[in-house]
Amino acid sequence: MSEVQSGQNEPGAAKRSPLRLALAGVILVGVAAVLYVIVTASFKPHGPANLTEFKKGTLEKLDVPETPRPAPATVFTSLDGKPATLADFKGRVVVMNLWATWCAPCKAEMPTLAKLQAAYATQPVTVLPISVDRDSDLNLVKAEMAANPPLVTYRDPSYKLSFDLQPRAAGYPTTVIYDRQGRERARLAGPADWSAPEVRGLVEKLLAEK
Repeated sequence: MSEVQSGQNEPGAAKRSPLRLALAGVILVGVAAVLYVIVTASFKPHGPANLTEFKKGTLEKLDVPETPRPAPATVFTSLDGKPATLADFKGRVVVMNLWATWCAPCKAEMPTLAKLQAAYATQPVTVLPISVDRDSDLNLVKAEMAANPPLVTYRDPSYKLSFDLQPRAAGYPTTVIYDRQGRERARLAGPADWSAPEVRGLVEKLLAEK
C-alpha cells in the first residue's frame, strides 16, 4: 500500500517543483532589480540645484546663471590688513556683499545681513561684507560694523574685486552668493531684505547640496 501511495504522489511533486523554481526565479529577478535601482541612485551624480524658485519677493531681480560661475581669485583684506580670498571660505555658503558707507541702500540693508548671519551662526554660512571705502573713511566702516553684529567686514578700496567679477559688479550694493564648492550661484544688484523667507530658503537649498 505504501508503494502505491508513493507512486501516486510523485507526479504531483514533479509538477510543483518547476513551479517553485519559477517563483523563486521571479523573486530573485525582482530583488536584483530593486538592488540595481538603489545602487544606481546612490552613485548618480547630483548637479547643482535650480535656484530660480527663489526669484520672488525681495529676490525678484535675482540673477541665477545657467551654469555656476567661478569665483575670482582677487585678494582683499581684513580691517587689520590681513589678505584673504574667496577660496579661504570654501566649504561654506558665502553671501558676499559689496558695500560702502557712502551708499545709503547699502547701509539700509546691513541690519538684515546681520540677522541672516546670526540665524546661521552655528552652520557653515558666512555673510561676507566687503567695503570699498577709502582709507580715510575707515572709522565710518568700523562704526557701521559695530552697529551690526555679528558681521565682520573686509576691505577692497581699489574696487578690484568689483571689476574682477564676471560680469563685473553693476553698482552698490551687489550681493553674490557662493555655494560650498566656491562657485557663484546667484547675484543681486541692489538692496534686499536678507532676513526674508526666500533668502533663508535659498541658503537652505545650498546647505543641502553635497
